[in-house]
Amino acid sequence: MNPHEKFKNAKEEYLEALKNAKENGLKFTSVSGEEVNPLYTPDDIPEFDYMEKLAFPGQFPFTRGVHPNGYRGKVWTMRQFAGFGTPEDTNSRFKYLLKNGQTGLSVAFDLPTLMGWDADADMSKGEVGICGVAISSLEDMEILFDGIPLDKVSTSMTINSPAAMIFAFYLAVAKKQGVSYDKLRGTLQNDILKEYIAQKEYIYPPTPSMRIITDMIEFTTNEVPQWNPVSVSGYHIREAGSTAAQELAYTLADGFAYIESCIERGMDVDSFAPRISFFFNSHLDFFEEIAKFRAARRIYAKRLKEVYGAKNPRSWWLRFHTQTAGCTLTAQQPENNIVRTAFQALAGVLGGTQSLHTNSMDETLALPSEKAVKIALRTQQILAYETGVINTVDPLGGSYYVESLTDKMEEEANKIFAEIDSYGGVVEAIEAGYFQREIGEAAYRYQKELDSKEKIVVGVNEFVDEEEEIDIPILKVTKEVEEKQVERLKSLKARRDNSAVEASLKKISDAVVNNKNLMPVFVEAAENYVTLGEMVAELKKHFGSYEENVVF
Repeated sequence: MNPHEKFKNAKEEYLEALKNAKENGLKFTSVSGEEVNPLYTPDDIPEFDYMEKLAFPGQFPFTRGVHPNGYRGKVWTMRQFAGFGTPEDTNSRFKYLLKNGQTGLSVAFDLPTLMGWDADADMSKGEVGICGVAISSLEDMEILFDGIPLDKVSTSMTINSPAAMIFAFYLAVAKKQGVSYDKLRGTLQNDILKEYIAQKEYIYPPTPSMRIITDMIEFTTNEVPQWNPVSVSGYHIREAGSTAAQELAYTLADGFAYIESCIERGMDVDSFAPRISFFFNSHLDFFEEIAKFRAARRIYAKRLKEVYGAKNPRSWWLRFHTQTAGCTLTAQQPENNIVRTAFQALAGVLGGTQSLHTNSMDETLALPSEKAVKIALRTQQILAYETGVINTVDPLGGSYYVESLTDKMEEEANKIFAEIDSYGGVVEAIEAGYFQREIGEAAYRYQKELDSKEKIVVGVNEFVDEEEEIDIPILKVTKEVEEKQVERLKSLKARRDNSAVEASLKKISDAVVNNKNLMPVFVEAAENYVTLGEMVAELKKHFGSYEENVVF
């Protein structure tokens, strides 16, 4: 009997035995609702072509990773999202994290900054410094990075609608430090399309917003060559309730839209594509997440090479940052979040992430305390230096289950791309409410599974501790933060050269009207201490504001 016949006979015996096997009554689907077989075998990846589907690490289509030696060459960058209160508060936290072994800074901004409001705006009242650091001007940015040499750290900034102005502040600080643009390393999230899809922190309509982002990509390509101007983010899409396949497809579709906009501008795809990066969520379904990351690399490499004609192999690389899933953190039994985060981080690492943020156990209750942040950072360090996961590249490659899931992810993503194309593209699909409807339906399905206990969340709908008392330190931001920021801004406006401010605002308007790249005038305005809110308001005169169509 040959090996194939042995396998066939043995599988038939197994399936017969399976009919009589007891099950525990749980629902055996992924977090995304996909059916999972009790066992995976070679039959689940028939006619598997190793070189077409996988190849070797560092080789097209990069399913197994973009580097030939994985983490043996360089361990992923360990980041912790930090930002609260005043720039002085966050500067102190940055220095604490760097002292404790963090290898890159990741800036969280407060809601007014994310929306383009100054600290003294009526809409900012009660929100200044609460969910991140308050930045209204170059003066705030100077304080934020005081004593931190920008040519020695990699900085990630999670901001979207006003990202161009915040980046202008950062560039102006670099110049004041004597650091040339070509020495700066880091990433702006700057992904406006996902704001319309999921997070809703938009200012202008999609078309002018795409113009600003294209300006930024063009500017950084020419002036700040080590900077990643866009981190295309699926994270918030997943936090809004999407499935893994939706997160994958919507994120890549957004990335392709930015690439197409730059090509339409006349840019050579190989001049900017190597600096486009991505940002994914790592949820709790361990194998589904790993398959998602692997499929993302393969899809992206094929599209860049075969559709956009990129010739530089680095343009084919999908490089991504991963953050563990904030939506899985629970207020109940918050110490359990340490365990959840560890498994999510492991999925990101086994999926080949280049950069990783681990959430703190208390983030569902408040901004993380120093103790919680240190535990989250130590989680990454234990993964890297104690578990052995960095010893070999793509250790799950070849698993029948993982390869089958990876193939299925690719197939599902391609179906979703076709749906988006049927609307005419990402912007048109946003305006039609397509993404909002699809995510809403996925979130509703999952919530019904939780309500019926088909899915279990420990400490929430099962294994509940009715007499629980939460005893972990909570970081609180006082009202004095807002008072201090408003007073600083008032003082700045009295001290600065307001004639230079007016001249800078006129230059911004002229650049809009004459279709010039906006970044140089933003930097000049920053250096003249024009505030974030003032720049945003000037653009609103030309671009207007966006209001989302209601989707039922």
